[in-house]
Amino acid sequence: MNTFASPSPTVEGRWARAWSRRRRWPLVTVFGATIAAVLVLLPLVFLVIQAQQAGWDATSRLLLRHNTAVLLWNTLRLVVVSTALCAVLGVGAAWCVQRTTIPGRRMWAVLLVLPLGIPDFVIGFGWVSLEPSLQGYLAAVMIMTLSLYPLVYLPAVAGLAGVDPALEEVARSLGLGPWQVFWRVTLRQMLPAVLGGCLLVTLGLLAEYGAFEIVQYQTFTVAIFTEFKLGFDTAAACALSLVLVALGIAALAGELPLVRRGRWSRSGAGARRAIVRVKLGRWTIPALLGLSTLCAMALGVPIGSLVYWLIRGGSTTLPSASILTDAAHTAEFSAGAAALSTALAIPVTAAAMRHRNRLTVLIERLALLPQALPGLVVALGLVSFSVRYALPLYQSALELIVAYAILFLPLAVVGVRAALAHAPPRLEEVGRSLGRRPASVWLRVTLPLIAPGLGVAFLLVFISSSTELTATLLLRPTGVDTLATQFWVYTSDFSYGAAAPYAGLMVLISAVPAYLLSRRMAAIARRGQA
Repeated sequence: MNTFASPSPTVEGRWARAWSRRRRWPLVTVFGATIAAVLVLLPLVFLVIQAQQAGWDATSRLLLRHNTAVLLWNTLRLVVVSTALCAVLGVGAAWCVQRTTIPGRRMWAVLLVLPLGIPDFVIGFGWVSLEPSLQGYLAAVMIMTLSLYPLVYLPAVAGLAGVDPALEEVARSLGLGPWQVFWRVTLRQMLPAVLGGCLLVTLGLLAEYGAFEIVQYQTFTVAIFTEFKLGFDTAAACALSLVLVALGIAALAGELPLVRRGRWSRSGAGARRAIVRVKLGRWTIPALLGLSTLCAMALGVPIGSLVYWLIRGGSTTLPSASILTDAAHTAEFSAGAAALSTALAIPVTAAAMRHRNRLTVLIERLALLPQALPGLVVALGLVSFSVRYALPLYQSALELIVAYAILFLPLAVVGVRAALAHAPPRLEEVGRSLGRRPASVWLRVTLPLIAPGLGVAFLLVFISSSTELTATLLLRPTGVDTLATQFWVYTSDFSYGAAAPYAGLMVLISAVPAYLLSRRMAAIARRGQA
């Protein structure tokens, strides 16, 4: 599934394109979309400039050294194995919940999604604080699989809801066994959704820093952060960042042909058969044990660890900090980023949907590019820019807010696009025909229609920003901490009791939308199976 694929042409879409050809582009839309594109490209451009200043010979030697090959091997083997495990767990759990008679299906539907509301580095903290010997490759694979499998589970649930049981019945009538039917028919129909989830897992693995640092596993992100913060080698950090950007873009590009090959659907709508759930019989107990083990490892251990350290408490040699002050800083930066990102997403989406052509589609794709960029890469690009041309912005609150806005602009674009799709352009044309100015039509007609979607986009960016770690570690103002950075400071000092309250508050902030998302996906699945 292409996570950010454009909607299929409809009558409304064709009408909107015809309307857009008859009108000039509003100046505000052009200006806002241009600003968004410039902000997205800014970190990448300055990464290239910074690497070039070190000299291409030096950069090539850096990239061709043995350590870079080791980092590439560490990153690729982690991505391949963790993504495969997430695919197996996500698809298997989705099938158990949506297609079988397993007891407590609604409970499992919620529990299996909740790990998505716990930051990856908090899951790593939960395991390592209880078992310090968890280090290296296998620990990284386990922790990231437990953290990211819901990214495959959710699309798999949606994909199963769209599978027509009649095709499975035809396959069984032709002599195929249950496993052959699942492999050749069911999985084939849900393959685009599963591939979309695997793409998100891959991008998450490329971007992660905190969990890998906790388990002492070297990837590109860890090496980049070390080069910049400890080695003070900006050129080396930028050169390694370019490799990471290339890996992310390769993952985005490689998913498209796989999705095209995996598309397989009915030639007509027809009448869907009602789904007959599979009776597990003697496999009920193993299935329950499997789901219980998965939820216990992904939810029980991290939350149990937080409760343990909250009860036990503990002292620290570090200066005391106020969790309320850090929470206020988190809310301030996250709200600013959410407002800026949503504001930038409006003109980008309006240009792509109301004035669709190659240029506006390109701008929209650029706005989605940060989905493939780790926070560390964006932060390094902004550091290079601010040090050279805008020194007062260096380690300022504004620079951190801009970094958040760039990183999570794809979330805002998706939210705004879904809202704008429910605001027919003909309503704006009617308003113009009554003599109203474009600004007045926008405020009185379009804005009330898309306001709920704007609120969703704002909340998505706010929640994601409140738990962001790597960019915050590089860009936060001197002497200012957020919940994530203060948690990281205490964790680095092994003050687990002092770090637990910060982790608990981040989990509470993230768990609410994860719960709502699980309920929403369950409702979609029930409608698809009705």
